[in-house]
Amino acid sequence: MDVDEKPTGTTVMVVDDVAASRYAMGSVLSRAGHRVVAVASGGEALDELAERQRKGTLPDVALVDVGLPDMSGFELCRRFKEQPYTAGIPVVHFSAALVAPAVRCQGLDTGDEAYLTVPAEPEEIEAVVRAAVRSARLRADNQALVRRLTLQSETIVAIQSARTPQELADAAADGAARLTGTPAAVFVLDQDDRLYRGLSRDRTAVALPDEGAHRAVSTLLRRLTRGQSDLQLTTVPAPLWPTGFFRPGVQHDARIALVLTQDGRAPVCLAAPARGMRRLGPEGEALLAQLAQATALAAEPLLMYQVERHVALTLQHSFLPRPHKLPDLPGVDVSVRYVPASRETEIGGDFYAALRLDDGVLAAVGDVVGHSLDAATVMVEIRHALRAYCVEESDPGVLAERLDRMLRRYHPELTTTVCLVQLDPGTGRIRIANAGHIPPLILRDSGSAEYAKASGPLLGLGLPHPTPTELFLERGDRLLMVTDGLIETRGVDLEVSMEQLRATATGALPGLDALCDTLLASFGHDRDDDIAMLALRLTK
Repeated sequence: MDVDEKPTGTTVMVVDDVAASRYAMGSVLSRAGHRVVAVASGGEALDELAERQRKGTLPDVALVDVGLPDMSGFELCRRFKEQPYTAGIPVVHFSAALVAPAVRCQGLDTGDEAYLTVPAEPEEIEAVVRAAVRSARLRADNQALVRRLTLQSETIVAIQSARTPQELADAAADGAARLTGTPAAVFVLDQDDRLYRGLSRDRTAVALPDEGAHRAVSTLLRRLTRGQSDLQLTTVPAPLWPTGFFRPGVQHDARIALVLTQDGRAPVCLAAPARGMRRLGPEGEALLAQLAQATALAAEPLLMYQVERHVALTLQHSFLPRPHKLPDLPGVDVSVRYVPASRETEIGGDFYAALRLDDGVLAAVGDVVGHSLDAATVMVEIRHALRAYCVEESDPGVLAERLDRMLRRYHPELTTTVCLVQLDPGTGRIRIANAGHIPPLILRDSGSAEYAKASGPLLGLGLPHPTPTELFLERGDRLLMVTDGLIETRGVDLEVSMEQLRATATGALPGLDALCDTLLASFGHDRDDDIAMLALRLTK
């Protein structure tokens, strides 16, 4: 029961089975301005705490008599400390009887803060209560600081580990929500006005904000950062802040931390509700500002890489002829595929080529080792060099040697795998020069399939290349060339992946397009590397 209704002081639970003692202790505390909750046993105390935990009104301190009728005060303290929601409540034991030091030590071992011998002067009781509460609050503050710093570190690591602007926005939104205890939204606006948006996972969204809301945020970010360079903390009223970013269908004012990346091109915004839900305090605003700056630092290289990736993909698409723009190759049908890596942080140098020779056709598939804009540009150089060399030379072995010399002279730091196939459509004779690449897969019209026995060192090493391997294609046979991005899987031996490819290709429907589509459907999802593929056969 409540002995005093004054809400100004701390709330003190008094656990004592003697009514007169309970009343006396309660009166002393009430006169000092504390709210008192008095109970007569350990069981009553636990029940009262469970009810108050549901209401969010737990006491600040508990004064517990050592000699309770249903359990000792030490046992009650132990049970306090076992429950997460009561573990932080400081306990002060008291007794009217003389207690040996060993018994007092038992109380300390169970987690109490102090021991009182009663009767005691009111000043002493009040001082002990103040000291216990102060110690518990300092401990709680320290624990909260440790939790906050841990969350902050985890969030920074997640932000810095992001591989794409979208991953960055998602990580920053989740971290901001965990740190501030409010819903959060994060926006990164790149140089081309593409908006990357992250919403905290605790947002139970039925419907996401529409394109109009995103355009409104983009316009607002551009306007607020015009002529600004420093971090801004500002409140955007609900009429200007689109509905639904914090709670579906509900308008909120937004407290935002807004900063530009160091190059001044991309606004980064972290937002939390400023009215209508739990608001940010000064500490929450400081955390939001720190996270905004960390997000901006992580965003700049990712956005720069987006530009580089776009340039690289443009190069690749520009210089790799589309299937409908392949050159006319008399006596040969050809199908090609090119698929960029699914990870936006990967740029490869994969390529294919189908070239007309004076005495037939040259097919090539290769991969410049590495993932960068450099790899993509070297790929373009190799394709151009190969086209130039083919004007006067058709022997794939000689072509491989020339490409090797070119690569060592102009790009000595790079290596390349390539497979070159010279085909005479009249006789079906093929000659294969393979430089460190997956050998061609020959799919016979009879239903069998085997890899050509053709191997050799990578281009760029200056090592001698073996004589080209010679085989013959019959009408209806298909020859397949792929880059390892199609099948290479971390932790899986390449030979195992090659056998899976052989089995899948054997079961594909007849036709070149059917073969390519079957392989992409089977292996081409969520790959970490680019995929280049070329399939050919003699025309019937």
